[in-house]
Amino acid sequence: MENNNIYSLVFKVTHAGGSGSCFYLKSHNLFVTNYHVVEGFRSVALQDNKRNPYLAKVVLVNAVLDIALLAVEHDFSHLPDFPLADNDSLEIGGKIRVAGYPYGMPFTVTEGTVSAPKQLMNGQYYIQTDAAVNPGNSGGPIINDRNEVVGITVSKFTDADNMGFGIRVEALRRVLDSATDIDRGTYHVQCESCDELISDPDEYCPSCGEQLPEGVFDERHMSPLAEFCESAIEQMGINPVLARDGYEAWCFHKGSSEIRIFVCNRAYLFMVAPINLLPKKDVERVLDYMLSTDFSPYKMGIDGRQIYLMYRLHLSDITAKYEDEIRQNIVNFALKADEMDNMLVEQYGCEFSAYTKQENN
Repeated sequence: MENNNIYSLVFKVTHAGGSGSCFYLKSHNLFVTNYHVVEGFRSVALQDNKRNPYLAKVVLVNAVLDIALLAVEHDFSHLPDFPLADNDSLEIGGKIRVAGYPYGMPFTVTEGTVSAPKQLMNGQYYIQTDAAVNPGNSGGPIINDRNEVVGITVSKFTDADNMGFGIRVEALRRVLDSATDIDRGTYHVQCESCDELISDPDEYCPSCGEQLPEGVFDERHMSPLAEFCESAIEQMGINPVLARDGYEAWCFHKGSSEIRIFVCNRAYLFMVAPINLLPKKDVERVLDYMLSTDFSPYKMGIDGRQIYLMYRLHLSDITAKYEDEIRQNIVNFALKADEMDNMLVEQYGCEFSAYTKQENN
C-alpha cells in the first residue's frame, strides 16, 4: 500500500463530546477507534480528508481494551486494504508513524520510534513510542514501515513529553474476531472475561457473571440548548448528528457555505459563516455594499480579506415567546450565507473562501 493511501483510510470522529480519529478496515468493512472516543454515544459522525460526513453506528465496544468498532452504510469498496501486522512484529527502536486528527485539526502524520513494544500498564500491554501524540489522535492507527497497522493510538501522559501509547494489534484482532456476524444495527458490549457480546443493558455478563464496566450502556443526554439548536439544524434538512463538533458546537455546510454554531462564555450563541474573500482589486464596491446594506438580524464583518456573515444572541433571549422566531433566524442564516457567497463572487468579484464547499472539491 502506498503512503498516500493512508490519507484516505484515516477519518475524523466528531460528536457532541469532542473529536477523535478512526481508521477503516476494508476486510471487515468496519471502522476502528477507541472506546473512550465514542463513550456515551450510539451514533457519531465520521469525516474523510475532504470533509465529507458519514453517519456511523457504534456496533461493538470493549471498554477494558478501549476499543470500539463503527459501521457505516456506505460503499467504501474503492478504498485500499489496510493490513494488520503480525502480533509481535515490533522491536525497540523500530520506526512507526501515528496518523490522525490532533486537536480536531486536519489530517497529520508524525514519525517516531518504538520505545517499548510491550509496556505493561494497568494490567494491559501497550506500545510505547516517542512519536508526537496529542488529544484528537486517540483512535487513529499506529503504522509500521510496511504500512501495516501495529496498534491504535490511545493516550499520552499530559505531564510528560515524547511519550505516547498505543493498543497492541493482538487486542484489536480479539475484538474483530467477535464481530464476524455481528448485527450492525445494534450496540454490543464485549465481556472482557469470556468475549460474550451483550446487547441488553446489564451489570453482569449473562454468560460468565463477570461484572461489566460501569456506565458502559449509558448514553449522554443533550442539553436543552443543544436540542433547540439541533431542531433548527434538522429544519434545514441536515442530520444534526453529522453536524456535531463538540459540546454545544456544530459545523456543517449548507449548500456551499460553511456554517459554525457555538456558545461563547456560557452567555452568547454565535453563528458564523466565512463566506468569501475580498477581491484583490476594486475593493470599494463590495465595501460600499456591506456598509450601506441592512442585513438585520445578521451582521457582516471582515478579518483581513475574510468576509464573515454573523448572528449573535444572548442565551436569555431564547424564551418560549421568542424561540420560534430565533429558530427561524438560525435557519434563514444558513440560507442567507449560501446565497451570499455566490452573489459576492458574481456581482462584486470576490473570491470563494477556503471553507467554501464547491462541487469540484
